[in-house]
Amino acid sequence: MPVYWIWFAQLKGLSLWQKQQLLETFHDPEELYHADEIRLPAEVRPVLADKDLNEARQILYRCNQRGIGLLTYGDAVYPQRLRSIEDPPVLLYFRGKLPDWQAQPIIGVVGTRKASAYGLQTAHLLASQIAACGGLVISGMATGVDAMSMEGALDAGKATVGVLGGGVDVIYPSSNRILYRRTESCGCLLSEYPPGSRPYPGNFLHRNRIISGISDGVLVVEAPEKSGALNTARHAFSQGRDMFAVPGNLGVDSCQGSNALLQEGAYPALSGWDVVKHYETLYPTVKKRSVSSLKQQEKPLPQVAQVPIIPQHGKEEKETPTKNPIDNLEKSTYSVLNKRQTGLSAEESAILDLLGSTAQYPDAVMDRSDLPASAVQSILTRLGIRGLVQYLPDGRIIKK
Repeated sequence: MPVYWIWFAQLKGLSLWQKQQLLETFHDPEELYHADEIRLPAEVRPVLADKDLNEARQILYRCNQRGIGLLTYGDAVYPQRLRSIEDPPVLLYFRGKLPDWQAQPIIGVVGTRKASAYGLQTAHLLASQIAACGGLVISGMATGVDAMSMEGALDAGKATVGVLGGGVDVIYPSSNRILYRRTESCGCLLSEYPPGSRPYPGNFLHRNRIISGISDGVLVVEAPEKSGALNTARHAFSQGRDMFAVPGNLGVDSCQGSNALLQEGAYPALSGWDVVKHYETLYPTVKKRSVSSLKQQEKPLPQVAQVPIIPQHGKEEKETPTKNPIDNLEKSTYSVLNKRQTGLSAEESAILDLLGSTAQYPDAVMDRSDLPASAVQSILTRLGIRGLVQYLPDGRIIKK
């Protein structure tokens, strides 16, 4: 019964390794719950003496109320690769549709939260290519590389999996609310934490072993020397997973960790196919896709918030090519003038206006915009590529 799995997962005082060993001896937690004390190892008897099921029943009730499923270590659909790691989770909560874990190569795509414009663009592109070539992208849904990689898979029309550091009913960060909904409807969200659990900092490092544990290989797009992505990489190495890394600029702090992985033997990834081709003989669904054919699948940004454009009359229409629009002779808003000068869309101009003259974190811009967070992130990336905004070392953005 599910309530016994929840009880067992919530038991304090037992390591995950000890729980795994008990599950190899007993058929399931219900049998363990009712087992005679003499059958239990002496070191676990005090912990297993706690027979209180009230918390487990409350968690199960919340799961039923919120449409949250349970994936237990004893289920046939539990990921086989995850089952083989040293400390597999006893129980996973999920929302959405569980994939067939054995039907396609699963690639963990991770990187720094404070990624450069290049890192964000590369994460989106390579994840799109991985998905289009037949791989399943799994990540941690943090801002930066994680979110952009999941957006890339979804924008390629494929499912993705997000492993969370809190309950699957807790959206964190709040700027990922659109990505959360998209993933739930086209993929799934996983967590070993019960519904309502807040995402404490230590949870994220702990959940990284699940990302690598489920994956055939892990791709690090951009990561500094001290990064949660490198924690995932360390788990991948210890679990015997393939390791891939995107080469980054020399001397750039945000690339030093990922470049170090290449020195340690990670495969260089210049495209999504560079990753997926390693599994071509293992999965019949894997197929090389060109960048040009993939680009035709990309979805346009949603037309949500528009900047009012002042109608152009008379003298404006007869303006000669030598006229410098920055003079603002027609008293137009400078956002309109900037659009005319650089060919910005209305959404891009609106985001540029929100930046103002002070450096801000991307989350702050997303919260103030009417556009979906995924659209704002894509726009900021394009603005960075065009040299209109600059990413500072601390992850903030400032208009040039």
